Amino acid sequence: MSNKNKTLGEFIIENQNDFQYSSGELSRIINSIRLAAKVVNYKVNKAGLVDIVGAVGEQNIQGEDQQKLDVYANEVFIQTLINREIVCGIASEENDDFITIEGSDKSNSNKYVVLMDPLDGSSNIDVNVSVGTIFSVYRRITPLGTPVTLADFLQPGVNQVAAGYVIYGTSTMLVYTTGHGVNGFTLNPAIGTFYLSHPNMRFPENGSIYSVNEGNYRQFPQGVKDYIKYCQMEEEDRPYTSRYIGSLVSDIHRNMIKGGIYLYPTSSKSPKGKLRLLYECNPLAFVVEQAGGKASDGKNRIMELQPTELHQRIPFFCGSKNMVDTLEKFML
Repeated sequence: MSNKNKTLGEFIIENQNDFQYSSGELSRIINSIRLAAKVVNYKVNKAGLVDIVGAVGEQNIQGEDQQKLDVYANEVFIQTLINREIVCGIASEENDDFITIEGSDKSNSNKYVVLMDPLDGSSNIDVNVSVGTIFSVYRRITPLGTPVTLADFLQPGVNQVAAGYVIYGTSTMLVYTTGHGVNGFTLNPAIGTFYLSHPNMRFPENGSIYSVNEGNYRQFPQGVKDYIKYCQMEEEDRPYTSRYIGSLVSDIHRNMIKGGIYLYPTSSKSPKGKLRLLYECNPLAFVVEQAGGKASDGKNRIMELQPTELHQRIPFFCGSKNMVDTLEKFML
């Protein structure tokens, strides 16, 4: 069977042996995310026709205005995972605390926890810009048969067993890794099936795109300012092209295909950084590294950072390896 005819379900079955320690649960988690993504995709594509755009008038734990689609996507992913009784805990960017899956003895015997940003870039929904879902899967560290604790979620990124994202754009794609490379699957909306469209996705070692909100330039650390000037210099391989969508998944997806670096540094407004380590940076760092790229906080490997809180924020730089290496030299 050619790659373009291979469905996500067939791919999961063929690669079942890659899932260490798993007796089918991890495959079922990926399948659940696939199902929830299809439901959310349907709503995203109807956003201009139904009362699903705009804010709900509430804020999430980070103090950000919740969009209607934020709430909807959060509920869909959580309920899909709970209904299938395949995880013992869930943490979402939209929830103050983690969720312990209760209701049966079996729930406490499940091996995995899922962390997610159910709808990244949702503020762009109203203007018809691509948005995404980010997810991360860890094997629990507390004993089977007991309720999950905070420790199950505060694990460094190197402990991830799977991670990925869904991008809802001109086409809907699910991109994920289980530590054996990165593969992308595109949804055929006519029949509701994801097909392998981007096998073995890889970052070019060098790129010509830098992605940063330059409107915050004056608030950036000096090292980031110097790197941006470096990107703009007239040299043999520069200036680089500035491309910034403002949807994290979209920016990183583009840079993985074309080659580039994404920057979200600290600033005077956000001295600890803006992006969440557990819901955004760790899962995307896993994908980026598996695709041959690099993810850093400017000095340290993202996936080696020890989380200290559920909604921890950090600076985030990722993309083509040589570009991130150069950025780190400016941060010394």
